[in-house]
Amino acid sequence: MPITLPATLPAFDVLRNEGVMVMSPERAARQDIRPLKIALLNLMPKKIQTETQFARLIGATPLQIDLQLIRMSDHQSRNTAAAHMEEFYRPFQAVRDEKFDGLIITGAPIEHLPFEEVTYWDELRQVMAWTQTNIHSTFAVCWGGMAMLWHFHGIAKHRLPAKAFGCFRHRTLVQGSPLLRGFSDDFVIPVSRWTEVRQAEVDARPGLVTLLASDQAGPCLIEDAAHRALYIFNHFEYDSDTLKQEYDRDIANGTPINVPQNYYPDDDPAKPPLNRWRSHAHLLYGNWINEIYQSTPYEITDIGR
Repeated sequence: MPITLPATLPAFDVLRNEGVMVMSPERAARQDIRPLKIALLNLMPKKIQTETQFARLIGATPLQIDLQLIRMSDHQSRNTAAAHMEEFYRPFQAVRDEKFDGLIITGAPIEHLPFEEVTYWDELRQVMAWTQTNIHSTFAVCWGGMAMLWHFHGIAKHRLPAKAFGCFRHRTLVQGSPLLRGFSDDFVIPVSRWTEVRQAEVDARPGLVTLLASDQAGPCLIEDAAHRALYIFNHFEYDSDTLKQEYDRDIANGTPINVPQNYYPDDDPAKPPLNRWRSHAHLLYGNWINEIYQSTPYEITDIGR
């Protein structure tokens, strides 16, 4: 939650530049509180696992969150019971006239396909255009982030020679960003993808700022202020055993796969993995929620105006 300080107090600018949430008394007096309306567009096969992971992170702040689950209108999930989808999810076409404080777009296991060959690509393009009129802030994850970079900036995803798979060390590149409040200079994030976005191509697009990156895994978190969006290519939301589930699945299916790097103690799959990213996961999503809280209109109908 923000701390209220007089705007003329020297500490106000010092703390704000350090990324501490500060608010003037005048602004605090004008603020009303209502639940934040956050939508999750869940493109992952394991819908229940994914919705739980994100709900855990965005529900850990003192703010009240109204979470709405959304699916693509014509795409039928083959891995989640139809009754679950019918009860808890609404198709995009049913919510497109509504407005939301935040939207999370998940990844999807379709990296091998060109974007235009994805069966729901045309509707997803509608969703991405919709974020500019009906969403205050969008957080796109893994393939979802790459899709938004392609849609808005023409930045391509590139196939990796081998899967980036494991827990990789990352660095904070922008000190004082309110989105990175509380972050260490060096930390671990789970990575699981066959494609990458290249830093040189990101740097060539004015307005895109890389906040987190890895020497091994490349850019991780990109801020796109003009589109009120964040793109993250790695998986802070993962549970302790998510990489293990993926590894065990591939072994069982006979799919060639390396042991996820820096994940199991001593790189031994017989040992239980340790979660070394949970605290930073809560920091990032908590900071995003708090940034929405500070800047979204009280009248939700004013979003996009």
